Amino acid sequence: MRDVLDELLAVWRSGATAGLATVVRTIRSAPRPPGAAMVVAPDGSVAGSVSGGCVEAAVYDAAIEVVADGTPQLQRYGISDDDAFSVGLTCGGTIDIFTEPVSRQTFPQLQQIADDIAAHRAVAVATVIAHPDPQRVGLRMIVGPDSRQGSLGSPRSDDAVADDARGLLLAGRSATLSYGADGQRQESGMEVFVSSHAPRPRMLVFGAIDFASALATQAAFLGYRVTVCDARPVFATAARFPAAEEVVVDWPDRYLRAQAEAGEIDSRTAICVLTHDPKFDVPALEVALRLPEVGYIGVMGSRRTHDDRIGRLHEAGLTDAELARLSSPIGLDLGARTPEETAVSIAAEIIARRWGGGGRPLTETRGRIHHES
Repeated sequence: MRDVLDELLAVWRSGATAGLATVVRTIRSAPRPPGAAMVVAPDGSVAGSVSGGCVEAAVYDAAIEVVADGTPQLQRYGISDDDAFSVGLTCGGTIDIFTEPVSRQTFPQLQQIADDIAAHRAVAVATVIAHPDPQRVGLRMIVGPDSRQGSLGSPRSDDAVADDARGLLLAGRSATLSYGADGQRQESGMEVFVSSHAPRPRMLVFGAIDFASALATQAAFLGYRVTVCDARPVFATAARFPAAEEVVVDWPDRYLRAQAEAGEIDSRTAICVLTHDPKFDVPALEVALRLPEVGYIGVMGSRRTHDDRIGRLHEAGLTDAELARLSSPIGLDLGARTPEETAVSIAAEIIARRWGGGGRPLTETRGRIHHES
C-alpha cells in the first residue's frame, strides 16, 4: 500500500471511494511480492501494479465491482488450462489478491497510517481477507509496537493477530496468517493479511564526493533514507546532495558511533564509505565493523588501497571475522566507470546481499529467479 498511498489518500480525502487491490499471497514465481497494491480511482485512473501486467485487467474489473457493491473479494490468479493467457500469470506462478473499497467510512484510520509512515513510525495493518462469517471480511486492526486500534471481530482474534503482527512488523515482513474462526492457532477458517510498514531502511554514505551524490540518488530510488556525512563543511552541503534526506557535517566515526548509541542502526542499514582518505575511512570502519547488526558495509578504493586499509584495520585490532563482513572494493563487477554506473554497481551488491543473489546473468543460472531473504 505504501507505493500507492498518495493516490489512495487523494481519493480518501475527497470523500470518494477507491478500489484497492493488494497481493496477499504468492505461490511459486510471482512478479510482485505480498503487499504490492493497485488503486483504481473514481475517474478510472490506475496507480500501482499487482502483477506487472499479467492480470491487471481482471483486477481492474474487480476493483470497479467492489466499489459498486461494497463487498470485498479474495481472488486467486494463476496458470490454468483454459485461460492461462487471459487472466493467468504467464510466469507460472499464482497470486491471491484481496480487493476492497476504501473510503473514509471503510478505512477511517488511513490518514493516521500515512502520518505514521511519514514520521518513520512502525505500523502494521491487519485485515480479515477470508472468514466463515462474511460480515467479518474486511474488518481491520491497526497494530503498533505498543498499541492497537480497531477489532477483527472478537477479543481472542485481536489478541492472537496483534501478537503475530508485531512479530512481522519487527521483521519488516508482510504475510497472510491463518487461524480458526475465532483466532484459534493451528486451525483454519479465518485468514488475515498483515501489511507491515516498518520505517524505510537507512543508508549512511561517508564522503561528500561525486560518487556519493550518484549513490544517494540510486539509494533513494530503492527506498532508502539516505544520510551523507563528511567532516568538511565546504563539501557537505544539501545543495550538492538533493536526493539525501539529510547531510551531516561531522567526523564519520563520531557520527556513526552516536547513531549506534541512539539505536538508529539495525540489520537493514547499509554503510558505504567513499572517502578515499585513511584518516576518515579507517576510524569509521573500526566502528562499523564492530557493530552487532548492520546489513551491509562497503568501502571504495583500489586493490592497493584495499590492502593498505586491511593492514591498518588489523593494526587497530579488528579480527579476521570482523573484516570478513567488509565489502571491499565496494560493488559488483559491472565494469562501471562513471559515478552513476558505480552507484548501480554498489546498489546491485546490496540487493544481492539482501536476497542471496549471486550477481551472475540469469541466463547462466537455473532454478527460481526470485530469492527468499
